[in-house]
Parts: sequence; C-alpha cells; structure tokens
Amino acid sequence: MRAQKQEWYASWFNTPYYHILYGDRDYEEAGAFMNNLTTALSLQADSHIMDLACGRGRHSLFLNKLGFKVTGVDLSENSIDFARKQLEQDASVDSSRITFDVHNMTLPYHDKFDAVFNLFTSFGYFDEEQDNLNTIKSIKKNLKDGAYAVIDFMNVPHVLRHLVISNSKTIQGITFNMNRRFENGFIYKDIEFTDGGNKYHFTERVSALMLSDFQKYFDQAGLELIDIYGDYQLYEYDKFNSSRLIMILRKQ
Repeated sequence: MRAQKQEWYASWFNTPYYHILYGDRDYEEAGAFMNNLTTALSLQADSHIMDLACGRGRHSLFLNKLGFKVTGVDLSENSIDFARKQLEQDASVDSSRITFDVHNMTLPYHDKFDAVFNLFTSFGYFDEEQDNLNTIKSIKKNLKDGAYAVIDFMNVPHVLRHLVISNSKTIQGITFNMNRRFENGFIYKDIEFTDGGNKYHFTERVSALMLSDFQKYFDQAGLELIDIYGDYQLYEYDKFNSSRLIMILRKQ
C-alpha cells in the first residue's frame, strides 16, 4: 500500500489565496461552453451529469440552470464549501437537482451518470502517472452504458509556443508574482506573494499531456474517443493553433 501524503494541489487548492487569484474566471464563457457542449451531445433534460474536479462549481451551476441534474465533486473541502454556499445564495438554482461532494477523482464515485465532465485542465496534477490512468478508469466506471465523458485540457503545443514566462497580478491588495517553465514533461507555475507580513510560495504543476498520451489512457481504459474540439465554441481542433484540447469519449 502506498504511503499517504498530501499532494501539492491538495494544499494549494484548499487555501483562500487560490480562490483570490482565480476568482475572476470568465463565468459568461463557462456558461456558453456548457450550453454548446450539452447541445452537441444531445443530452436529454433528465440527464444526470457529473462535474469531476468541479472547483467552486461554476460549471455545475450553469448545468443546473440549463435543467440538468448535477453532481459536482472535488478534492478541496474549501471549494466544495464555497459551492454549497452559492446554492443558498442563488435563487435561480434548483437545489433539489444539484449536489456537491468531496471526492478523490482517481477513485470511482458511488453513482453512474449520463455524462462525466472534467473541465478547465482539472487533470494531470498527480505525482504518479498511474493516477492519470486510474482517473480515466474511474470515469469509465462512473458512466452508464453509452454515456459520454468530456475532458477539457490545455492544448500543450499551443501553450508551449505562447508560454508567458513571468507576470504579476494584484488582487485585493495582494500582488501575486508568477513564473512559468517547462521541465521534465511538466509545466510549472511558481506563485509568490506576501500577505500580512508573511511570505508565501506555491508551485502548480501540470503534466504536459499530448493527444497521443490521452489516447493511450483511453485505449487502456476501454473508452472510445469519438470527437475532438479546439475551443469553447467547439470549432475543429488544430494541434498548433487551438487554445484547448476538448475530447469527447463514449462508453460502449
């Protein structure tokens, strides 16, 4: 049995600073993407969708407002707490058809779904490569027969060609200094800042997975790759020019 340890994402994603830094993500874009995606998949109104690694639940909430039953899961307790609080504050949400739960994505969940969405590069953080495959296998187990899975990942060739080596952003009086690098098959982002006289340093790390790497996982897990899109408008994927690598899978 592998010794228990806390991965980097478990600590960083659970801090309030993570939510401060990324709190300005485009909600309008997320809503349009969910509408485009569910239409392309022809999902019925009674479909039950899993938002895997849902973060603070922005995609889950949009899916709920489109009329779907949604289960959002994430490893971060703070993110799940935030998502649950939004349910209490948003009168347009049907709280009887949405659930948020703390869950490790490398393990199967206790329910099966008409679709599993893994969005906004919420994959490839693991220290052990086997956990990438474990996650794909768990996604398959979470799907009903004939159901769809969607993995929305960064398009690595495009990212590497346009990598911003360093920049800074000031939010709520905190200046976040960020430095990026590509090293040993991973893209790293070092985040340094000072708050209340205390200095902080966190490092994000995402595996620079190519389409061929994902295809290997899909073949081993027994999932069929049926379509690929290159952006949130669902235009055709281009290896070097597309901003995203959005893969549509089906469980036979």
